[in-house]
Amino acid sequence: QRKIWNTKKIPGLPQGTTREKVTFINLYRDNYKLYNMCAVLEISPKTYYKYRNKEDPDYYDYLIIKEIFDDSKSTYGYRRIAEGLKIKYGVVMNGKKVLRIMKKYNLMPEYVRKAKKKNKNERIEDNVKQDLLKRNFTTDAPNKVWDTDVTYLIFKGYRAYLSTIIDLYDRKVVAYKISKRNDNKLVMDTLNKAISKRKDVSGLIIHSDQGFQYTSYEYKAICESNGITISMARKGTPIDDSPIESWHSLLKKETLYNNNITSLENYIELVEEWIEFYNTTRIKGKKVNKKKGYKKNDK
Repeated sequence: QRKIWNTKKIPGLPQGTTREKVTFINLYRDNYKLYNMCAVLEISPKTYYKYRNKEDPDYYDYLIIKEIFDDSKSTYGYRRIAEGLKIKYGVVMNGKKVLRIMKKYNLMPEYVRKAKKKNKNERIEDNVKQDLLKRNFTTDAPNKVWDTDVTYLIFKGYRAYLSTIIDLYDRKVVAYKISKRNDNKLVMDTLNKAISKRKDVSGLIIHSDQGFQYTSYEYKAICESNGITISMARKGTPIDDSPIESWHSLLKKETLYNNNITSLENYIELVEEWIEFYNTTRIKGKKVNKKKGYKKNDK
C-alpha cells in the first residue's frame, strides 16, 4: 500500500456526502492506506467503519409508500398515502413520517410540481456527478460497477422506452423495464428491481449519462440509501458511456433488424425474449488475455 502524498494522483476524489467518501475508500483500499485516505477525505476511520455496510432504514418504507403512490396514478398526498398503507398492508405510519420520506425521495403529485413551476423533465444541475470510470469499463467482480441508460423502441411511428442496467463484469442484464412513457418512474422501477435482485449493493458504482432521470432527487436518494455511488458521463459524450450504448445497439441489430416485425407489441415481445437469450444462452465474444497472450471466452 502507498502513502498519499499528492491527492491529484487519486482519480475522482469525492468532496460530497459521507456515503460517497466511504464508497470511494472501498474502491481504493487495496491501493492506499485507510488512515491516509480518511485524512485526505476528512473522515474518521470510526465513521468509515460505521457507514461501510450501513443501510438506510427509510428505503423499505419508501418502497411501500411508492407502491401506494403509483397505484394512485401519482395523485395521492401524504395523508392518503398513510391511509392507503393502513388499508393495503395494515401498516400504521405517522403522516409526518410519510411526508418526510416522500420529500426525501421526491414523490410528489404532478399538480404540485406544476404549482411549483418545475419542469418534470428538467435536468437538475446540482445533482450532476463526475465521471468516476474515465472510460475504464473493466472490473474484476460482479456488483462493483453497473451501467445504465434508456433507449427508444420505435416501430412505424409508435414507440416504447427500454431502461436497462448491465453489470460491467460480464455485461449481463441486471434488470430492465419497458414502458410507453419515458419518465422518472421507468428508471426508478428499473433501479429498485436491480437492487432487489442483487441485494448487497453497498459500495457499488452506477454509471449513466446526465439524463433528467439520473439527476432527479429520487434517483439520488435511492442510491444514497443503498450505499451506491453515482457516476456520470460528460454531457454530450456518448463514448463515456459506451458499454450500455453498444449493448442497446446490439439488441436492436438482433431484434428490429433481424426479424419481420408486425407491430410495436411484437417488437417488445422479441426484445424480452432476446434479453433472456442474451443472459442465459448467447455465446459471448472472445477477449484477449494480454498477460498470457491467449484468447478465452467471456464468462
